[in-house]
Amino acid sequence: MEGDRRKWWVLSVTSLGALLSALNFSTLIIALPDLIRELNASLLQAMWIMLSYMVAQTVMVLMAGSLADLFGRRKLYILGMALFTIVSLAAGFAPDAPWLIVLRVIQGISGAMVMANSTAIVADVFPKTELGRALGVNVMVVAVGQIIGPVLGGWLTTSFGWPWTFWFNVPFGVVAVLWGLYVMGFREVDERKSRKIDGWGIITYMLTALGLLIALTWGAIQNWNSSVVWIGGIVFVVFLPLWMVVEFRHPQPLLHLPLFRKRAFSMGIIAATLNAIARMAVMFMLIFYFQGAKGDSALQAGVLSIPLAAGMFVVSPFSGWTSDRFGVVLPTTGGLFITLIGLVGLATAMSLTTPYWQLALWMTVIGIGSGFFNSPNSSSIMNSAGAKYRGEASGIRSLTTNSGMMLSIAFTIPLVTASIPRQAMLAIFSGTEVGLKGATTSLQGFIFGLQVAFWVMAGLMLIATVMSALRGDEKSFSI
Repeated sequence: MEGDRRKWWVLSVTSLGALLSALNFSTLIIALPDLIRELNASLLQAMWIMLSYMVAQTVMVLMAGSLADLFGRRKLYILGMALFTIVSLAAGFAPDAPWLIVLRVIQGISGAMVMANSTAIVADVFPKTELGRALGVNVMVVAVGQIIGPVLGGWLTTSFGWPWTFWFNVPFGVVAVLWGLYVMGFREVDERKSRKIDGWGIITYMLTALGLLIALTWGAIQNWNSSVVWIGGIVFVVFLPLWMVVEFRHPQPLLHLPLFRKRAFSMGIIAATLNAIARMAVMFMLIFYFQGAKGDSALQAGVLSIPLAAGMFVVSPFSGWTSDRFGVVLPTTGGLFITLIGLVGLATAMSLTTPYWQLALWMTVIGIGSGFFNSPNSSSIMNSAGAKYRGEASGIRSLTTNSGMMLSIAFTIPLVTASIPRQAMLAIFSGTEVGLKGATTSLQGFIFGLQVAFWVMAGLMLIATVMSALRGDEKSFSI
């Protein structure tokens, strides 16, 4: 009985971390227009305030998951949460955009330590037959954060200013660290101290990831012909094959490549990446549609975006329960297809005069699709990896999901800005050009860009649906 109760306590620790992560992202994206104005940030700086966290997290998450297999998942998880809390306090005092970007990078490193280990910690204490339900609870908590976050971020920004979107993390972070120490402690039962650190693997991986992500984000926001993009692209092209060679030769590599030979693992990773691209695009663009094009306040935009998370909140526990009993193919593939329908709905309905109920309907559909997909897909990935490589599998899943979110920005920004001048885009993003009072041509171009972006995301969801259907039956996995 004590062991059964303990696993749910452990789940509460990881769920609290998931809640903080969801709140951190959704509150900041709501505050971004105010932050642009108050810090006099350029469009590039504004995007990097948001993207720097994801870039740092993406670069570090695979290494964090692998190192956790060596030093202990719980240790890195709790230390990551402590660092996240400290940096959140400092971020609210940032005097300008460059300082805030630096602090967001450190916050991203701490987030990688938490993200890379959360799913693996849950998989360690729950049996395979209950893992889907447990991860469904985590997904439900993320949905709660995505529901509360925009409203909370809007209220904090409107009432107290953007620094409070960081400061509110501090008391929750302190509670998360203390609760984690009480429930899990630092002692590990699965430490593997004999493992050799893959030093060259870490170096080549970090250069590969940094080259790709800097090239994509800089090109999307600034100029694809920039020397920064070319240098980043060359670094990526040179070090990617070197990284693969190092990983093939190292006896205990940072990235366990044979995992990708398992169809359930590789198809699940691809589907998760494509789903992350689409979901990030929807959240990112709708927030600026409400605040920029429609002229709503931060608080109003937060409330209006609730349906995107509400559907996920309702169905995620049910989808986990379903996958534990009937396999993962039906809920994951069905969820992606539902998301596809929602994206097509948004693409066809989007305009400056669209009634809100139509947008809310399609946002809810997308949320329901994500709710059906997320926890069964995570369960499938972790079960296919097996206990020995859970840390690495969790890191890979976090890496590809974050990369998907980064690619989403790289895809959607050029699609939207193609029809309007860059300065007009900054005006829309900062809320200084709003509604029908702004430059009508720019706003119409913005809407056309949104429509194109949603159609592209729908195409990616079609590919993801096929990939998910090809994963095979989880019951046939050999663990």
